[in-house]
Amino acid sequence: MYQFSTTLTKDFETVVSQVTEELKKEGFGVLTEIDFQKTLKAKINKDMRPYKVLGACNPPLAAQALDIEPNVGLLLPCNVLVKEEEDNRVCVSFLDPMAMLGLVENTSDLEKFGQDVRGRLERVRDALT
Repeated sequence: MYQFSTTLTKDFETVVSQVTEELKKEGFGVLTEIDFQKTLKAKINKDMRPYKVLGACNPPLAAQALDIEPNVGLLLPCNVLVKEEEDNRVCVSFLDPMAMLGLVENTSDLEKFGQDVRGRLERVRDALT
């Protein structure tokens, strides 16, 4: 698996705000927010349910990873997907950093780092429920 998730019965924007706050508690800031619903409507007139990707970064952890493997920036930031389902529930999915770091040759040096990041993201997920 390349992700782990939770599903909530809250309003979409409330969930986005809650995810952002819980990420902050674990030292992450949201660097990017990609609103696919808005973008696809504007670019190709496609209607879809709310769907946002949050690019989260913890600067000390990012610096640590870059010190170990300079090209790991291709796999950063940590992405969190917030999407509204057909039944109006909101699913929050986290890209598993261990799966991403498996792409890197220097995996053994990054393993402890990846476990730390995954633990932080799992705490964010758990705090949402």
